[in-house]
Amino acid sequence: MSARPYPRPGRRRAAVALCAAAVLLTGGCALGEPEPDPAGEPPRFPTPSTTPSQRGAEQQVAATVLASGLRVPWGIAFLPDGGALVTERDSAKILKVGPESDTKGLKVSTVQTLAEVDAAGEGGLLGIAVSPDYQRDETVFVYYSTSGDNRIAKLTLGSRPTPIVTGIPLSGIHNGGRLGFGPDGFLYATTGDASERGLSQDLKSLGGKILRMTPAGKPAPGNPYPNSLVWSYGHRNVQGIAWDADKRLYATEFGQTRWDEINLITPGKNYGWPEVEGRGTDTDAEKYVDPLVTWTTAEASCSGAAMIDRVFVAACLRGMRLWLVELTANGTVLGQPRPLLVGEYGRLRTAVAAPDGSLWISTSNHDGKRDPAPEDDRIFRLVFSGGAAGKS
Repeated sequence: MSARPYPRPGRRRAAVALCAAAVLLTGGCALGEPEPDPAGEPPRFPTPSTTPSQRGAEQQVAATVLASGLRVPWGIAFLPDGGALVTERDSAKILKVGPESDTKGLKVSTVQTLAEVDAAGEGGLLGIAVSPDYQRDETVFVYYSTSGDNRIAKLTLGSRPTPIVTGIPLSGIHNGGRLGFGPDGFLYATTGDASERGLSQDLKSLGGKILRMTPAGKPAPGNPYPNSLVWSYGHRNVQGIAWDADKRLYATEFGQTRWDEINLITPGKNYGWPEVEGRGTDTDAEKYVDPLVTWTTAEASCSGAAMIDRVFVAACLRGMRLWLVELTANGTVLGQPRPLLVGEYGRLRTAVAAPDGSLWISTSNHDGKRDPAPEDDRIFRLVFSGGAAGKS
């Protein structure tokens, strides 16, 4: 995320902030349409269907806080027991959240603190991914900053990490950092341009790329460039990735001052930065891939991403909202993206689909960009009615 100025809005006390678990289980908390009337009718969110007659069906959403008092929770990855591993960027802690609970929500415990992490600026302990074969190998993957680079390492919980990829460019900003295993079983990582614009177009650099690798950190079979981790390039700072049911990869991307993006990622393609921000000209289209969706930076600046059925969910920092983007079976956008939770929880960092089909969202109000509330930072759970995600 670039070091552009952020507003410091006051906290709006709305119905969603008062939702408790008991309310969630007894019918949910209907959220008002963020614009123009926050207290109005329940919003009409996109449904995971391309049938026009179903697009008017109303959905309600209920939110409940699972954990609070955290400090810049950055990555979330689920374990086979239903609990989640959560990274804190600045403290370099790996936390376990749940599945046990108490009167305050899910139980939160510190698994370990990584001494190798150097948390400065927007660097620190960032993404986390759990091995698809965790029950056998008990392996976890992390993306973190040191004093000299960003790197990816693997570990068993409680042990020191073993680096598998080093030399990812480091800066006070634009460090990327998201990890995720794709449906092909390979590990994907997102990197930023580390505030050096030329790195994104340099195929010899790991900066400004989406990388694809084996669990050992080697280039995965089928990568578009020989002996290279690079899957796509021309990115400024990608911090969110998610796959649809047809194994297509989508990514959020921070723009500079004008346009933030959602891109459909095709291996070997060039996404334009720094030559293009947002959509390019007809001439640019011969070289660069246009985004599926663009927003102004003030209403987006989206970090984490998740896919629920055919709805892509982007968690936004400066925009302090979720964007819901319905996708067709062909991977194109259906209708208009819809905002959700505008200003309710402040800056939103991570969105992840939970094993039960609900959404877990983390806030990022202790990252120095706004005044945190006493309960910040938080992880909360969203459940949608009307046939969408996570019905409870």
